[in-house]
Amino acid sequence: MIYQLSILFCLLVFFVIVLLNLKDFKKLPSRATSVSPLVSVLVPARNEDNTIARCIESLLIQDYGNFEIIVLNDGSTDRTAEVLQSIASSVQGAALRVIDGTTLPDGWHGKAWACQQLGAEARGELLLFTDADTVHAPDSVRRAVAALDESRADMLSLTPYQETKSFWERLIIPVMYVIVFCYLPLRMVREHASEAFCFANGQFIMMQRKMYDLINGHSAVRRNIVEDVWLCKAVKRAGGSVAVYNGTDTVRCRMYRTLSEIWQGFSKNLFAGLGYNTIGLFSLIVMTALFYIVPYIFVFRALLLQDYSFFVFWLPCLQIALAMLMRLFIAVRFHQPLSGALLHGLSQLMLIALAANSFYLVRFGGGARWKGRQYDFSDHQS
Repeated sequence: MIYQLSILFCLLVFFVIVLLNLKDFKKLPSRATSVSPLVSVLVPARNEDNTIARCIESLLIQDYGNFEIIVLNDGSTDRTAEVLQSIASSVQGAALRVIDGTTLPDGWHGKAWACQQLGAEARGELLLFTDADTVHAPDSVRRAVAALDESRADMLSLTPYQETKSFWERLIIPVMYVIVFCYLPLRMVREHASEAFCFANGQFIMMQRKMYDLINGHSAVRRNIVEDVWLCKAVKRAGGSVAVYNGTDTVRCRMYRTLSEIWQGFSKNLFAGLGYNTIGLFSLIVMTALFYIVPYIFVFRALLLQDYSFFVFWLPCLQIALAMLMRLFIAVRFHQPLSGALLHGLSQLMLIALAANSFYLVRFGGGARWKGRQYDFSDHQS
């Protein structure tokens, strides 16, 4: 009885956090910007020949009047360089520059090094780091500048609309937003100086140049695979503030296209995202099982035994319904298919499997691989 009531209480707490986040999670302002500082739009690209063209083409038609675009080809082995050169040769003026990255130094991961080089090339008062697989509405830069001005923050991040076309994408990709929306009060990211309240999405991060220089750029996160959240931590350590907005109507992204890519990407990020903290990772696994998997076991067992008592059957059913309701609310807010929300239990099983694989790769597999590089910085973090 105490166990079942404890699980229900925790789920109710998560439900309240979700409701508060739905209230606090604002879209970017649509008004015209009151200021127009130079924005350097910085795009690291490694083996992105399938996505880089639509990304750069969407950035070139921004309705903000004062920006430059710099793309860094990070040692691509596909046709990324050719695609970039083709786009650059067709652009009039100096709106777009394409540069080649230098050799990855020891002690850095690829994206941080690419972004560090881009930051060194940028001339803007504001720096916008965005991924090569994003597509931007024509007003995305203008509205982000307005949001940064409105919030008076040093760093701004937003959550793009995640394109999910396959079954596995719809099942797993939204899990990252479920974790954030259920466990992290987003208002605290903006209002509290503690590094415990940090969130950022590396698909779109805008920073004040003076803050970027103050934290020594991406060198502050050179060993952090999940560099976006650690950038947030670095800004807070430096006394800065971070704002988070809903960007589903301004930026979209298709992170992964196959189950293999999803498996590799999440396995790369999960353990690293917890600072390689073994206790933290296994706490996540246990919590996920207790809150979202075990209630199904109780229900199935009750059905087999035909025991429909309140604590054995109806209370676990209520726990399942509450978890599914949270997932549905989050799916609606992020414009995700409701079919994925109805399979919430299966998605949580996949999360447990991914977390276990992430741990295995680091502790026993020599680190996670991504785009031809292998990373293990576990000896340098808690």
